[in-house]
Amino acid sequence: MPVAPPAHLPDTLTICLWDFSWYTRTGPGEPFADLDEAFAQTVARGYNTVRVCAMPLLLFGPGSPRGPLTLGPLGGRYGQGVRWYDVRATTTLPDPRAHLLALFEAARRHDVYVILSSWEYQQSPSFSGDRTWFDAIMAIDPEDRAEALADALADLIDFLAAHDGLDDRVAFTELHNEVQAGRLTDRLTGDDTVAALTPRLERGLARFRARHPGRPVTVNYAQVPVGSLHALPDGMDVAVFHPYLYGVLDELLDTFALRDTSRPFPQERARRELLREDAPEPAEWAPPEADRWRTEATVVGPREVYVHDWCDARAWDAWLYERYATHRPAMEQKLTDWIAAAADWAAMRRIPLVFGEGWIGYTPLHGTFEEGPVGAAWCRRAVTEAARRGAWGAVVCSNAAPHHPMWQDVALQRECNALLRG
Repeated sequence: MPVAPPAHLPDTLTICLWDFSWYTRTGPGEPFADLDEAFAQTVARGYNTVRVCAMPLLLFGPGSPRGPLTLGPLGGRYGQGVRWYDVRATTTLPDPRAHLLALFEAARRHDVYVILSSWEYQQSPSFSGDRTWFDAIMAIDPEDRAEALADALADLIDFLAAHDGLDDRVAFTELHNEVQAGRLTDRLTGDDTVAALTPRLERGLARFRARHPGRPVTVNYAQVPVGSLHALPDGMDVAVFHPYLYGVLDELLDTFALRDTSRPFPQERARRELLREDAPEPAEWAPPEADRWRTEATVVGPREVYVHDWCDARAWDAWLYERYATHRPAMEQKLTDWIAAAADWAAMRRIPLVFGEGWIGYTPLHGTFEEGPVGAAWCRRAVTEAARRGAWGAVVCSNAAPHHPMWQDVALQRECNALLRG
């Protein structure tokens, strides 16, 4: 039987995506330099829950480094125009476990709950001062990674419980973020990655439940894998999906082959339509030699980083706006269909439904397509539909967090969180 959410949690989780930034962006002037201030701003916008990478493998995993953790940019100016990657200051956490406690202590002071997750097999270690953390997690056999995450997260909850009962702040636990879109899938074969990954995930979920049988645990999926919902693992206590619609953004990605390295990058067209005049050649854009390992530790490919770093944000936005009308009906239909499919699957499993990320897709740091009138309308539409379908929790938008420009739109976030609460 699924484990129900703890009775003391809010009726609706209004979720702010703090991801790994709550520890990578702690330097002077960074958005998480003062956790209390970050929580105060979050609550003022109507949120009651944050979703984080709790760095479980770093803190409690086998072979991971212990002691101070230095964090900083990817190297030079590389990634400074990329959302989530624009870390400006190098800083050191003297004791990363103490920083975790500080997060939960501040959450308690501000009456906020925390969704535990991990981005470690997608990008968290790429911000570390050296590759020790990355090498430690990659040394875990792919068949064992979900179970290693389960053990580390179970240890993490024991650690919180031993420190003034801070485990009462945990809303639920995800073994990892977007399990089919990172290195949890290494060495899998076949066309249906979601189904092929399920045995590994089921072992991980069972491992966590053996340690903490009364706590809800789950995994989450990029998009809503409508062709593979039948294959999702047993043992999920929360249905968590990330419905990024893309639509017109998919046309841009396809036109410029940003994620398809089997095709040549259309450099001249990119210069005409997207890039700044001073953009270097793609082959010239990389971190300094000593930092090149960081590109191995992230799932965002070099073409996408290059274009995000060097695009003219106004040209990027104009490209999307010029083509948006032809994609809008299909995007609206996809949103409705995906939320309906997710809600039906959650009802069939008799578990609560959460949308931990969404809605349009991955845009450059200074692009405003999702922050502007079109994106704001999508936020309103998505949270209204999520509430109508009985979702337990959702984000206003993945970009509505302290480390994104959209954070300044306080009114939109308050409005959407009110819509979500009904």
